[in-house]
Formats: sequence, C-alpha cells, structure tokens
Amino acid sequence: MSGWDRVRASRSRSSQNSAETTRTTSRTVTLGRVQPQAPGHRTIYCNDREANQPLRFKGNSIATTKYNLLTFLPKGLFEQFRRVANCYFLMISILSTTPMSPVNPVTNVVPLSLVLLVSLIKEAWEDWKRFQNDMTINNTPIDVLQDQRWEPIPWKKLQVGDIIRVKQDGFFPADLLFLASTNADGVCYIETANLDGETNLKIRKALERTWDYLTPEKASEFKGEVQCEQPNNSLYTFTGNLIVQKQTLPINPNQLLLRGCSLRNTEYIIGAVIFAGHETKVMMNSMNIPSKRSTLERKLDKLILTLFGTLSVMCLIGAIGSAVIIDRKHFYLGLHDMRKTVEDDQFNPDNRFLVALLNLFTLITLFSPIIPISLYVSIETIKFFQSTQYINKDLRMYHVESNTPALARTSNLNEELGQVEYIFSDKTGTLTRNLMEFFKCSIGGESYGTGITEIEREVAHQIGTKIREVEKPANFIKEKGFNFDDPRLLLGAWRNEPNPDICKEFFRCLAICHTVLPEGEESPEKIRYQAASPDEAALVTAAKNFGFFFYRRTPTMIYVRESHVEKMGNIEDVSYEILNVLEFNSTRKRQSVVCRYPDGRLVLYCKGADTVVYERLADGNEDINKVTREHLEQFGSSGLRTLCLAYRDLSPDMYEKWNEKFIQAKSSLRDRELKLDEVGELIEKDLILIGCTAIEDKLQEGVPACIQTLSRAGIKIWVLTGDKMETAINIAYACNLINNEMKKFIISSETDAIREVEDRGDQVEIARFIREEVKKELQKCLDDVQQMHSVSGPKLALVIDGKCLMYALDPSLRVMLLNLSMNCSSVVCCRVSPLQKAQVTSLVKKGAKKITLSIGDGANDVSMIQAAHIGVGISGQEGMQAVMASDFAIAQFRFLTDLLLVHGRWSYLRICKVVLYFFYKNLTFTLTQFWFTFQCGFSGQRYYDDWFQSLYNVIFTSMPVIMLGLFDKDVSASLSKKYPELYKEGMKNVFFTWRVVAIWAFFSVYQSLVLYHFVAISSSSAQNSSGKIFGIWDVSTMAFTCVVVTVNLRLLMMCNTITKYHYITVGGSILAWFIFVFLYSGIMTTHDRQENVYFVIYVLMSTIYFYFTILLVPVVALLGDFIYQGVQRWFFPYNYQIVQEIHSDEPRDMREMLELEIGNQLTPEEARSLAIAQLPREISKHTGFAFDSPGYESFFAAQLGIYAPQKAWDVARRASMRSKPRLGKKN
Repeated sequence: MSGWDRVRASRSRSSQNSAETTRTTSRTVTLGRVQPQAPGHRTIYCNDREANQPLRFKGNSIATTKYNLLTFLPKGLFEQFRRVANCYFLMISILSTTPMSPVNPVTNVVPLSLVLLVSLIKEAWEDWKRFQNDMTINNTPIDVLQDQRWEPIPWKKLQVGDIIRVKQDGFFPADLLFLASTNADGVCYIETANLDGETNLKIRKALERTWDYLTPEKASEFKGEVQCEQPNNSLYTFTGNLIVQKQTLPINPNQLLLRGCSLRNTEYIIGAVIFAGHETKVMMNSMNIPSKRSTLERKLDKLILTLFGTLSVMCLIGAIGSAVIIDRKHFYLGLHDMRKTVEDDQFNPDNRFLVALLNLFTLITLFSPIIPISLYVSIETIKFFQSTQYINKDLRMYHVESNTPALARTSNLNEELGQVEYIFSDKTGTLTRNLMEFFKCSIGGESYGTGITEIEREVAHQIGTKIREVEKPANFIKEKGFNFDDPRLLLGAWRNEPNPDICKEFFRCLAICHTVLPEGEESPEKIRYQAASPDEAALVTAAKNFGFFFYRRTPTMIYVRESHVEKMGNIEDVSYEILNVLEFNSTRKRQSVVCRYPDGRLVLYCKGADTVVYERLADGNEDINKVTREHLEQFGSSGLRTLCLAYRDLSPDMYEKWNEKFIQAKSSLRDRELKLDEVGELIEKDLILIGCTAIEDKLQEGVPACIQTLSRAGIKIWVLTGDKMETAINIAYACNLINNEMKKFIISSETDAIREVEDRGDQVEIARFIREEVKKELQKCLDDVQQMHSVSGPKLALVIDGKCLMYALDPSLRVMLLNLSMNCSSVVCCRVSPLQKAQVTSLVKKGAKKITLSIGDGANDVSMIQAAHIGVGISGQEGMQAVMASDFAIAQFRFLTDLLLVHGRWSYLRICKVVLYFFYKNLTFTLTQFWFTFQCGFSGQRYYDDWFQSLYNVIFTSMPVIMLGLFDKDVSASLSKKYPELYKEGMKNVFFTWRVVAIWAFFSVYQSLVLYHFVAISSSSAQNSSGKIFGIWDVSTMAFTCVVVTVNLRLLMMCNTITKYHYITVGGSILAWFIFVFLYSGIMTTHDRQENVYFVIYVLMSTIYFYFTILLVPVVALLGDFIYQGVQRWFFPYNYQIVQEIHSDEPRDMREMLELEIGNQLTPEEARSLAIAQLPREISKHTGFAFDSPGYESFFAAQLGIYAPQKAWDVARRASMRSKPRLGKKN
C-alpha cells in the first residue's frame, strides 16, 4: 500500500472520532518523521494548517535576489574572479606587496579595487531593485479564511492548504485549486499575460461538487484532501484527485489557477492553495536564459592569453639577462656587503638561479600593464550604451501600429549581430502577420471562394505572369478574420447548393468545435471573440457570417443562433450540450468535441491537420476524399493554411462505454495525457469528411525586400515551419527565398513508394524504408551538387519535410544533410516539430561552426531561439514567450535589416577597433619599459613613476576609446542597406584576424622603439636651465608625455567618423595628464616616490628640448602608421573604403541623426521638425565643402506639403549671391 493510500485508509477508519482525532490519525508520525508519501505525489489537507504542518510545504514568500547580507561579499567576489583577467590582476597585486616588487603596491591594489568596487556596486544595485520588487509582491494583501471570516494577510504568509478569496482584476498569489465562483455554473475568466503574454481570456471551471463553498460559513465546512503531482514547470498540465467525503474527483488544468494570472469578468472566486512560493509553476519556469558569449569575446580571451605569453617571454628574457650580467665588479651596487635578505638575494652573484627567479617576479609586476585592467569595463560600458541608446531607441525599428520599439535584452551579443551567416526563421507570425482571415473552403467536394491571395500575386510577379481577379461586389463587407467572397454560400444562398445538408454540418462544426469565448453584447455586430489562436477566431467569425452565430458559452453548453436553416429569414437559437472535449496538442494535431443536439443526437465533430484526419476516415466516399485532397493541394499552393473538418454520429450505448474509459483516463494520476490520447483514438475513427477550410495569413510588410537584402549580404535563410510543403514552397517564392533560377532539391515523404509501405502498417519496415529513401535522396542531391561545382551553375535550394528530416538528423546521415545544406542558398523545412527546429539549428551551429540567428514569435520557437548563437523574438500575436527567451526583440521581420546590417555591422567594427586599440596602446607603453630594462642591466628598475603607470589606463587613455566604441561609423545606415555586401566583411571576420593583430603589434614595436630611443638618445646631451643633464625621471616623464600624446593621436587616425566628443576626450586626456603631472610634481612629501619626480615637469618645460621633442617624436612614431594607412587605402582597400570614396562628395545624410532620438512618440512640432530635417538639401556652390545650405528648405518643404517658414538668413544670403553669366564654349 502506498503512503497516501495508508493515509486515506487511516482517515476512513477514524471517521467516527472527532475532527481533531481524525487529523491526528491521518498523520502517522514515526520517530519524528512524516510518513512517506507516494513517489511523485503529494497529499494536501485543505483548510487545515495543523495537518499540513508536519509535511513542511514551502511558504509563499519568494526571493529572486542573487545575494543576501551573508553571501554578497563572498559570492560577489567569486563572480568577479571567474574572469581570468581579474585573477591575473589579483596575482599582480599580491606580487606588488612583496619585497622584490619595484612598484608601490597601492598603485596596483587601488585600480583593481576600484574595478571590483564598481562591479560590486552594480551587482548590489541590481539585487536591491530585485529585493524591493520581491518585498512589494510578498506584502500584497489577500483574503484568507480564518474563523469563518475573511482576514487580509500578506502573500508571504500564505500556506499550502489555505482557503482564499481573489477579487476581480486581482492576481492569484499561488497555484490554486478552483473551488467556487460568483459566476453561474462555477466558471471564471482569467488572463495569462504574465505567463505567456496572451491577452485573450481563458475559461476555468470548478468541480460541481465544490460550487457551494462561496461564503465564509460554507467554505469553513470544506475539508477536502488533494492528492496531486509534485511541483513541476509544466504550465499546461496537471494531474490530481480531490477526495471529499470519500468521493474521489479528478482534477485537471481546468481547475488550476496559476500564480501570476489575473481574474477577469468575475466578482470573486474561492480557491485552495496547492503550490506556494518557489514551487508554483511560474516560479519554476523563471530560470535564466542560457548564458551566451560572443565569438569575438572568446577570441579576445585568446588574445589575452597571447599577451600573457608575450609577457612571459619578456620576463624570461629579463630574468636570464639579470642572471648573466650580475657581477661583483659592479662595486657601486654594493654587492660586496650582502645580507641574507630578499633584496640582497635578488642581486647575489653567487646564486644566479635565485637572481633570475626573483627578477622574474619583479619583471612580472613591472610589465603587468601589458594586459589592460580597464578593458572589460570599457567594453561592457560601450555595449551597454550601444544596446540602450542605439538599438532600443532606433526609430527605424519602431513599429507604430503596435507601439513596439526594438529591445536588446542582452548587450553581450551586439557584435555577434555583425557576423551572422545563417538565419533560421519560423513562418507564421514571423514572415507572415499571424492575422488570420477565412478565405476559401471546400464542402462536400465543392470548392468555394473567389479571392486571390497575396502569395499568389507575389509568385505570379516572380514568374512574370498576370492573374485575373474577380471584382468584388459593391456591398462586399470585409470583417476582421473574414475575407471570403462567393455568392454561392453568402446570405443563405448555400440552401440552393446541391449539398445543403453537408453545408449545414460544415457550418455547425465551425460554430461548435472550438474553445472560443464570446465577450460583449450578444449581437453579431458588437460581439468579440477571445480565442487561443487567430485561426480559431477566424473560423468562428466565418460561421457567424454564414448564418451560424455562436453567441454564448457555459462549461457544458454552446448556444448558436442559426439563420437561413429552413427558409430565408428564419432564425432559431439552438443549444448544444458539450459532453466531452478532446483538446488540441502538438502530438494529436486535432481537436474534437462530443455534443448532444436538442433532439438527442450524439455527434463527434473533429477538425485538424489533413494528414491526421485522413488517417481516421471511414471507408467509402473515396470521390469526395480525393477531390478534397486536390483542393487542399490547391489551397496550399496559394499559401493558405488548411484544416480538415469531419464528423461522426455516435450511438448512446457506444458513447456510454467510451465515456467510462474517458472518465477513468481523466482520473488517472499517472500519464493522464497519454491515456487521454489513447482513449481519444478509440472514438476518433470512422469519420466522415465534411470538407476543409483555407485561411490566409498575409505576409508581413517588407519581408520579400528584407530577405533579398539579407541574401545579398551573404546570409543564408532557412524557413522552419509546421505547414504543408506546398504552402511552405509558395511562401518561400513570395518571400524571394526561392526563385525560378534556382535548382531545387525536394526530399518528401509524400511519394508513392513510401505511401505503399505505410499502407502495410509495419512500423519497423516503414522506418527502415524511409531511412533508406532519405539516404538515397541525399546522396543523389550531393552528386548533383558535385557536378554543378565543376561549372558555374545556378543557386541551390533544399526543401525537406519533417518526416524525412527526422531520419536525416540521424547520426549516420547528419553529415550528408549538413554538406548538402551548406551548398544551398535557401533551405525550407516543413511539417517540423519544435524539437526538430532546435536540432536543425544546433546542427549548423555545431557542425558548420557558423554564427547562427533564430527568429520566431511563438512558444514553439523557444527551443530554436535558445539553441542559436543569437535569438530574436517577434513581439506578435502568439504571446511573449519567444520574446522572453530571446536576446533581442523586434516587432517585424523586416527590422532584421537594420538590426544586422546597421547595428550589427557598426557594433562589430567598433568592438574590433576598441580591442585592437587597447592591445596596441598597452603593448606600446609596456615595450618602452622593456627597452629600458636592457639599459639598466635587467635590474628591474622601473622606468616610470608608479602613479604614471597606474593612471595610464584609468585616466590618460580611457575616455577616447569609449568614444571610438560609441560613435565610429564607417558608412551611414542608408549606405549600409544600399550596399549589403559590406556585411560579408563581418562574416569573414576580416577586422579581427591574427594578421590584423600582427600588423598592430608590428607598429606597436616600431612606435615603442621610437618613443624610447628618440627620447633617451636626444636627452643624453640635453641640459636643464641650470646646466645639469637630465636624470632618469626627467627622461621617463618626457617619454611618458610622448606616449600619452602619441596613442591618443593614433586613435584619431583610426576613426572613420570624428565628432566633437572625440576632440573633447582626446584633448581632455592629454590635458588631464598635464594637470596631473603639474600637481603631482609640485607636491613634496616625506616619501621618496614624490621626491623622484618633484619639480620635474617644471624643469622640462623650461627647456626648448621639451617642445621640440613633444612635436617631433609623436610625428615620427605615427609616420609609419600614416604611410601604411595610405598605401592600404589606395592599393588594398576594404569594401567600406570603396563605398566611402564613391559617396565622399555627398552631403551627410541628416536622417542618421535619428539614432540619437530618445522618444518613440513625437509631438506634432517634433514631427514637423523631423520632416524638415529629412528634406533634400543642396550643396553650397560657394565653398569646397559639402555644407548643407538652408536657403532651399522652404522650397522643398512646399513641394512636400510641409510648412517651413523662411529664415532671416535666407533672405540675407540670397541677396549676397551674384549670378555669374554663363560663358560660351571657346572655339
């Protein structure tokens, strides 16, 4: 006997005792432990806190914070030191505290501490905001039943088993068992927007046994026992039983109200807490999105390791050199008087190995700036601003109709957007609008509907043919969800058709077989339908327009107002009793209802995918079935979404027997969904086909142009859809994904050979045969590809269906599929499951090692979005689950052009330059110290003052590089889209290769040699005003000044766009150095660190040598870069440099200023200013520069109907202009 069975048995034996005794007996406690429950299940005692206390259920308080007071410091520091660079700087800081360190430990510890402090403050601030949000939620009041009255308590004090009351528009504080409602028949309406983003209302129904527990007096009498599954994250499943007075009642998701949902259109409901706090389904779903790192960031790690290797080599050279050179003959070093200290051991000629070892550690601290401490902080800052200020506020990616801007949910992958090579896209809601309209249908083998779809128009345009369209009558009224035109069915004309009875069945199936909720007044004009999907709403709307108006629903009844049934003008309200609902899921691909007519007729109505419904049709009616299949193919070719409708009359005896099995399956605690599917199979057979529906889902605006632009950029686009092959192919044609010039490979399971094997029913044989067929097709396609490679053949496209894809993804065939796919410009996978979408994405991501992007709008796209390098969610009609799982969110597919070709390119280019510049400036600085090591006998003597070295990265060179990362722009946004081929440079990663790094390293070595030797040699004969030669601190301060000036000017040379911010930061950085050195050199303290550089800068600036050096040395140092850049641009230009030259004489596009626009909503005055800013400008003919002339604004504005008043300077300017006489040509 299982644990919960023993509990129930003990409770039944003691039922004659008092309630208190009963509870004590039911809780068998042994040795201080609760009696074990059945594996995978829990038992909850409703309205009895004492009985639940030993079970130790979790409380309802939630905490989404990462830290608490005790864990913040250790956990926060652990997170920071997971970065290799921070560990490196910690090691340097520790070494700098040892006696062998040539630098003051403060100069290493302080910068590291500042970096860690800033990061920890950021973490603390973010966690504090989470804590405040948690406290607000935890302290929200809720009515709980206590002593036969409702008492308000905070959410956090709720316990499992409590009976609570939730009022209209209130949120459910925990996962509740729905007991009673103020609505009739124990129903309530809920909104699940916080769970899945869907705003359509959903209906929930309490068990009839608990409807009476509505008042506090009645509710206090409720003493039920719930046996249910353990907490899990499945939002749409729930299995359990409610035991009330020895009666066992099955519980399903219809009786579960999930935390985070809100109550609508219901005064209040009564519920019992089942799962609380972190055990609620919404909290168990709130896991973090998989952590993603960009490819460039991973390459940055390799670069840092290379720098560390360079550092090691430099230190090893210095250590060996110190061991070789050290000798007692250097009497001035005092080596004859050695003591047993670390300082003396470092220069002890008797132990050269120890000298080398100790000097190795000395040089590590001395050369530590080669790896920049501010690199990660600067890159994070740049990426943060790129996301929040550029991507999020780009008006070109703002969708006015839905008031939806673009959203960068992470800033880690900005530059990855500039390297995407493969895009995996869903179809419905991503390429199309997911705004469904009933367009055509087939009833009893007769096709109805005269319209021409957008897909047909686009395909005809691609092919170059014309389509003759039927003119719509003047009285044609188009309603949302209904765009059907055929006089044979409308206005009751279907009664005159040869098959009016089957038409009636068709319309009733549309009006009855659904889960739609009506809202508003019960009139055809004012009613609103709340549907789980746009398809369902369109079908019910179609039934209404055909004269079968669904206007009211209860949990057991559907009310339909039927007109034109017998004769014109006759209207009748008919109520249909809904006995059973077999719900739709991705496995069943169909939905069925069993209903009872008022005259007692029992009918099963079924609608679903054609592949599923045709398998369950009764023998006979072969003609209608065949004709309908032809209509399905025609509709699919037109890009329409199809569903088959069928019915079956049931006898009362057969239904009663089946219903017993259905109730048993519904009451099962284990594998309930599987058992319900099996029971459904028993009745969903021997169906009679009524017909099929065809719904149009129009293409989103700009999709064909967007795909064409992305294809020109070298991006390969794959469409992964659940639609039929014909529909998918025609959508691909309409989107410019496939054209007639392409060679198409089609691998389909809908062949005569496969059908013949499937008809035999041997599953093992079917699997073997399809696998062999797929292998044969893949090999054939690969052979064709090899032949085409020998000559310049056409582009290739692959179309494969889900059944064949399942076998093609087998490990033995996966490589063949990948090789074939890599050679195709476009791939269309149809009839695929969500899992297959993710598998295909992973295949390319891991197999081809290419940067992938997945884009979708529904919950079925989440796995695909998370599998790719970059996930993009469309905030559309299917809720927000795709957006919540994504890295970037946009409202329309066409915005991918701006996201990738503009922001992606710019981000990639900027981050590459930032990383290379950091590499260059730190290597240059460190190498000057390295060259000095040779001159000082490898003794570890520092060349620069400690604070010079520490502030080099933090102050003197930090801000200009951030401006580079924020504002550098090679070409404008409009040119980026005009020349999408520029994007290919990012794919090939041409700006961050080892060759590029080597070039920067070469010039870094060259500049360091110039900066060190020019200053050192020239200063050897230089004298100050008092006639003394310069010492080490004079020379090093001079060299450091040249380094700061040189590296800041080098940044300006690498900029494509120089703004006022560049001048401010570059000039400000150089000025900051002079201000610092003036103050630092003018302070005298007891410490020798200041003594070294005391008054140095004043002495230097009193000589002509300083000014001559500060002008000459940076020029000579940068001369090599200048020559290289000139030669490279003239003879080996990048693509963007060619575009720059082509458009060098054009005025700056004023529309580019929109990137800095903050508001999404413009006032009328702002809109007018924006319109004027976008007017064409004329280049002034009075200068050699492309300055915009304001003198022609008023003219262009008038041409476009925009009021732009003349400005005073217009008149003055025109008055000063002289018209030159035209000169005739000389003979």
